[in-house]
Amino acid sequence: MEATSTVARTTKPALSFFDLQAQFATIRHEILLAVESVLESQQFILGQQVEVFEKEAAAYVESPFAVGCASGTDALYLALCTQELGPNDEVITTPFTFVATAGSIARTGAKPVFVDIDPETFNINPDLIEQAITDKTRAIIPVHLFGLSAAMHPISKIALKHSLAVIEDAAQAIGATYYGQKVGSIGDFGCFSFFPSKNLGCAGDGGMVTARDRDMADRLTLLRAHGTRQKYHSEIIGMNSRLDALQAAILRVKIRYLDAWTRARREHAELYARLFEHYNLSDVITVPKTPSSCGHVFNQYVIRSRHRDALRKYMQEQGVPTAVYYPEPLHLQPAFSHLGYEQGSMPHSERACADSLALPIYPELPADDQERVVRTIADFYKSHVQTNRGNGNHE
Repeated sequence: MEATSTVARTTKPALSFFDLQAQFATIRHEILLAVESVLESQQFILGQQVEVFEKEAAAYVESPFAVGCASGTDALYLALCTQELGPNDEVITTPFTFVATAGSIARTGAKPVFVDIDPETFNINPDLIEQAITDKTRAIIPVHLFGLSAAMHPISKIALKHSLAVIEDAAQAIGATYYGQKVGSIGDFGCFSFFPSKNLGCAGDGGMVTARDRDMADRLTLLRAHGTRQKYHSEIIGMNSRLDALQAAILRVKIRYLDAWTRARREHAELYARLFEHYNLSDVITVPKTPSSCGHVFNQYVIRSRHRDALRKYMQEQGVPTAVYYPEPLHLQPAFSHLGYEQGSMPHSERACADSLALPIYPELPADDQERVVRTIADFYKSHVQTNRGNGNHE
């Protein structure tokens, strides 16, 4: 999933929003050996590296089956294709997400149906789902946004009641838990992205679909390779969406470090919370909340802020990068205008687009950089909007 991000224009040393080079430096030797082994084998398409990674990843996510594919977007599309959707079908999801979530629904010919978010979690509000169900509804796609699990128990209960498939968009959330269960193993399918900036990222595009059912896993393996088990014999109409052996080899190295990286992200999130409290910013900043039922993995650290755009501009000038996930909700974007949603129809999603701001977070992030981030925010409110503080509203 992408975001718009700032580029510093200042003479002060610029911080990093995400530092892949720092991560690579810690595992350089292992990565190069893994890549060299694939190059020596000259086996680049599927094969042993992919098969072993699928088993390792399935074990990590605690799912019976995992099928590698070319991207997180393809993971969503492949999972939807197993349901044989068409123009008379509907799939419920959130408008506060990357376009691939709803775009994958539209690619099948089905209609995306949007349900507003819970403003406390940024995730789809399960209390609003049932009223959006019609006789055309076939599936629900909850998104575990920013690394926090959606409320899967009520969602699963609704899906069971109405005989709907549950396809988890876990692109940002590998390793996240809901009541101790890993996301991607709760619904019928889990869809993951290995885009480089993800908690588990490869050296390009990559993705994976997990499945609880053997027949569905088998169908996924057919769909990702032109519907074929044997060369030039297609059983169904499929596509070309294979995880490269090079990417699988890199992911096999990185997955061994994923738990340690997740612990570091959580420690950074805790430090941010303490810093915001230290600088007395609670009346202008809302920090991420993690329900007791969830284990957050903080693919992004997203605050809600008053005067978001002015704050972001000031931080850019001070060499402190930020990102906006997402500046415009999907239901108001031109690609989905034919669905007929109007401004104000999803108020919590629209508000989140206006006041949310992502701060730097990655496993190697120095504590001094975090202190500078929060101090810069405090300086902005002290020097620019001091007279407006205290009304408790984000503007």
